[in-house]
Amino acid sequence: MDTLELLAHPVRLRVVHAMRGGRMLTTSQLCARIPDVSKATVYRHVDLLAAGGILEVADERRVRGAVERRYRLRQDRAVIDADTIKTLTLDDHRGGFAAAMAALLAEFNAYLDRDHADPAADLVGYRQHAVWLSQDELLEMISELRGAIAPRLANRPAPDRAQYLLSPILFPIEEPSTGPETG
Repeated sequence: MDTLELLAHPVRLRVVHAMRGGRMLTTSQLCARIPDVSKATVYRHVDLLAAGGILEVADERRVRGAVERRYRLRQDRAVIDADTIKTLTLDDHRGGFAAAMAALLAEFNAYLDRDHADPAADLVGYRQHAVWLSQDELLEMISELRGAIAPRLANRPAPDRAQYLLSPILFPIEEPSTGPETG
């Protein structure tokens, strides 16, 4: 299974999200972080991610006669590179977007199902903005967003940090006009 196929699944995306920030987790710990997915399903997807090289075994230890493995994310393998993106079909994009949205919805529902979920206090946001941008303005905005987000991707878990899921989504909703705007 290639990286695209591995990452284009909602449960596997949730496992990848849970592992970010240099975490090393056992499959049992992942099950606790993704309680709405059956243990068998989490185990199966962890095995697929490990076989595909996206997760690696950080260490092993014996626990009650069984081997317990702690996994870590291979950040360099958990991405779809620009060359691959250029080869995707429209249906590939459709499937990838559907998987991302399914993972996002599942993560949001899991958050709301927590005993102490407080969207106002947690500054939860899900606004959408329609902006008019030239190609140059779009490239500038993408660069600015990357500049704001990229340094924080290296943050490690800490007692004063909560993990947030940030999902920038960008696509044109209207083609450029060919003449003066009427209307």
